[in-house]
Formats: sequence, structure tokens, C-alpha cells
Amino acid sequence: MTGYGKEKVQAEAAHWQQAANNKTRKIDWQFTAADARIKLKQLYPKI
Repeated sequence: MTGYGKEKVQAEAAHWQQAANNKTRKIDWQFTAADARIKLKQLYPKI
């Protein structure tokens, strides 16, 4: 990378990482207990 020092690259990477971490993300983790039993059946006891 010509023209870029190690410090410059590290500073830009840190800036990019901070901006990415600050973005608002929406995650909808809601699903029914029945769906959970299907998707995670190895974690649920047999009923």
C-alpha cells in the first residue's frame, strides 16, 4: 500500500470499525415455543 503508513491504516480501520459498531440494526428474534422446539430440538427435553 503505497502512500499509507501503518498508523494511517490502523486509524482508518479503527474509524470504520467504530462507525460499523454504532449503526443501528434491527433484529427480530421472536418465534413461538413450538418453532423453538423444532429449531432447537436438541436443547429441549422430550415432552
